[in-house]
Order: sequence, then structure tokens, then C-alpha cells
Amino acid sequence: MRLTVHQFLTLDGVIQSPGMPDEDTRGGFSAGGWQVPYADEDMGAIVGPWFTRCDAVLLGRWTFERMRSFWTQVTDADNPAAAVLNGKPKYLVSTAVTDPDWGDTTVISGDVVARVAGLKRSLGDGELQVHGSAQLVATLHAAGLVDEFRLLVFPVTVGSGRRLFGPEAPPTGYRLVETRSTRAGAVYSVLQPTGFSTGGWTVVDGHLAER
Repeated sequence: MRLTVHQFLTLDGVIQSPGMPDEDTRGGFSAGGWQVPYADEDMGAIVGPWFTRCDAVLLGRWTFERMRSFWTQVTDADNPAAAVLNGKPKYLVSTAVTDPDWGDTTVISGDVVARVAGLKRSLGDGELQVHGSAQLVATLHAAGLVDEFRLLVFPVTVGSGRRLFGPEAPPTGYRLVETRSTRAGAVYSVLQPTGFSTGGWTVVDGHLAER
């Protein structure tokens, strides 16, 4: 099973609290809700198909608890996100939660990297999707378990907050699979991690050339 990561980001790489002012105020973050002014039909056309591809969801505790509080209230059968999050199997990475109380949820603890690698092998074809869950994504990315990043970058900067790629993230190259933009100015990119490489420039006979 492929592991795919789905994130809303600011131009300066912040993923914290996109949907509501009080969604995640950790660290004194006060710019929550930055994504909402840029939501439009184009964004919906990008995000909706994410969920039609989803076979199971993998979440960190913080994101799980906030998603559970919000999405269990959404009973609209035509909402693809609600249908998946409330109905599909979910895997919660947590050492503190023993009763997740949200549909078909299995708690993962202990060696997270080994457990998630096992899930990828055992769940068959399809997609195991991660949404939000910054700390979990960092762990999975460092372990080389992420097959694809699907990123929507919005035309706003907030200066501080939790970022998708922190200073401990390993150097990584990416192959661009798909890109498009929304009328509100968001840029969507689908990226698959590849090996990291470097190069250099030199001047030969007055012309730039790769060294």
C-alpha cells in the first residue's frame, strides 16, 4: 500500500491551524484560519479526489482528536472527506490513547516506523493517507516511508508556526508528478521523494556550464 501525505501550507511552509483561529494555538500561534479566505471551487476539485483514493487513514494524536471533534459532526453523505474520515479504517499513533472512540480505529504504539512499514506491506493495494500530523509526517519522511506528498500552498505568510519540513528533515529530492493552481492563488503540487543530489556551476569560454 502506498503512503501519501496531504497538507495545506503557507508560502513560508507552515501547516499549523489552517482551518480555524483556535484549531491549534500551541506555541502561542495566533494566525489560525489562514487557509479559509483562499478556499474556492478549484480547491474543492483538488481535495475531493484525495478522499476517493483513500483506503485507510493514518493520524497523529493531536490531529486525530481535532478531526474527531469536527468531522463526527458532519453527517452530509455527499461530503467526501466526512465519508472517509467517519467510515474508513483509521490508524492512530499514540502512547496515551487507549479508547479512540471514532469508528474503526486501531491504536499504534511502540516502534511506529516498524508498525507503519508493516501496515504498508499488509494492507494490500490502495492508499494509506496521512493528513496534518506534523510530527508523525516528520518521522515517516525521515524513515523513507512516504511515497507521495500532495501539497496545496496558499498565497499567505504567517512568520511562525509548525512547518512541514523542519531543520531535522533529511535532504531529499522530489519528482514533480502534477501541478496546477486555483483561481484564489493556491498552487498544488504532487511530489514523489527521490534521491538527493548536488551539482555546481562553472564558466567555460564565457558560458555557464555544469561542473
